[in-house]
Amino acid sequence: MYLGVVIATMLVLPLVSLGIDLVMHGGWVVALAGKWFTFWGVGVRIMLAAVKQMTQPEFTRRILKIEDPRANIVVRELGFANASIASLALLSLAWPPFVAPAALAGALFLGLAGIQHAVQAERNAKETIAMVSDLGMAGLLALFLVGLFF
Repeated sequence: MYLGVVIATMLVLPLVSLGIDLVMHGGWVVALAGKWFTFWGVGVRIMLAAVKQMTQPEFTRRILKIEDPRANIVVRELGFANASIASLALLSLAWPPFVAPAALAGALFLGLAGIQHAVQAERNAKETIAMVSDLGMAGLLALFLVGLFF
C-alpha cells in the first residue's frame, strides 16, 4: 500500500496530470511539470503523510524504529509541519504564484529527509522507499526551480 501511494503521487498522477494539461491547454512543459509534481508530490503526498502522522504517529515511529510512545508528540508536530508545507502546495493549483515557494519548501524538506534516510547505517524497506522517493522528488523540484529562474 505504502509503495503504491508513493508511486502514484510521485510519478503516475503527476505525469498523467501533466499530459492532460499539455494536451488540453498546451504550455511550457517545465512550468506544467513543476505545477503537477509540486501539487501531487509535495501537496498530496506530504498531506497524506501529515494526516497519518497526526492520527497514527506509531506508524512513523515504526518506520523510524522509535519504540518510545512518548515520541508520539514529536511525530504529531512533524505532521503539523508537513500539513503546513502540503497546504501551500495544494493551494498552488488555485494560486499559481504559490508553485515556486511550495516547490522550494518541498525540495528542501524532501531533500533533507532523503539525506537523513541515506545516512542511516541500516534501513528497512519503507525507509529505503522514502529515501529514494524523497531524493528523487527533491531533485526533480530543484531542476524545475533552476529551469524556472535561469
